[in-house]
Amino acid sequence: MESKRFLTAQDVMEMLGVSLSYSYKLIRRLNAELEADGFVTIKGRVSTQYFMK
Repeated sequence: MESKRFLTAQDVMEMLGVSLSYSYKLIRRLNAELEADGFVTIKGRVSTQYFMK
Protein backbone atom coordinates (compact mmCIF):
# COMPACT_ATOMS: atom_id res chain seq x y z
CA MET A 1 0.00 0.00 0.00
CA GLU A 2 1.30 3.45 -0.84
CA SER A 3 2.26 5.73 2.01
CA LYS A 4 -0.77 7.71 3.19
CA ARG A 5 -1.07 10.11 6.10
CA PHE A 6 -4.66 9.08 6.76
CA LEU A 7 -6.54 5.83 6.29
CA THR A 8 -10.18 5.66 5.21
CA ALA A 9 -12.73 3.16 6.45
CA GLN A 10 -12.23 1.25 3.19
CA ASP A 11 -8.48 0.99 3.89
CA VAL A 12 -9.10 -0.23 7.45
CA MET A 13 -11.65 -2.75 6.17
CA GLU A 14 -9.15 -4.22 3.69
CA MET A 15 -6.27 -4.30 6.18
CA LEU A 16 -8.19 -5.97 9.00
CA GLY A 17 -10.69 -8.03 7.01
CA VAL A 18 -13.69 -6.56 8.85
CA SER A 19 -16.94 -5.01 7.65
CA LEU A 20 -17.16 -1.39 6.53
CA SER A 21 -19.49 -0.50 9.41
CA TYR A 22 -17.03 -1.95 11.93
CA SER A 23 -14.23 0.04 10.27
CA TYR A 24 -16.17 3.26 10.85
CA LYS A 25 -16.84 2.26 14.47
CA LEU A 26 -13.13 1.60 15.02
CA ILE A 27 -12.16 4.92 13.41
CA ARG A 28 -14.63 6.77 15.65
CA ARG A 29 -13.08 5.14 18.71
CA LEU A 30 -9.51 5.92 17.65
CA ASN A 31 -10.44 9.52 16.78
CA ALA A 32 -12.10 9.93 20.19
CA GLU A 33 -8.81 8.88 21.81
CA LEU A 34 -6.91 11.39 19.68
CA GLU A 35 -9.38 14.18 20.48
CA ALA A 36 -9.01 13.43 24.20
CA ASP A 37 -5.27 14.00 23.78
CA GLY A 38 -5.93 17.37 22.08
CA PHE A 39 -5.50 16.41 18.44
CA VAL A 40 -7.74 17.56 15.60
CA THR A 41 -9.36 14.68 13.70
CA ILE A 42 -11.15 14.17 10.39
CA LYS A 43 -14.41 12.22 10.38
CA GLY A 44 -14.13 8.91 8.56
CA ARG A 45 -10.32 8.97 8.52
CA VAL A 46 -7.65 8.04 11.01
CA SER A 47 -3.97 8.89 11.17
CA THR A 48 -1.96 6.04 9.67
CA GLN A 49 0.76 6.49 12.28
CA TYR A 50 -1.74 6.27 15.17
CA PHE A 51 -3.57 3.33 13.60
CA MET A 52 -0.35 1.30 13.27
CA LYS A 53 0.46 1.67 17.01
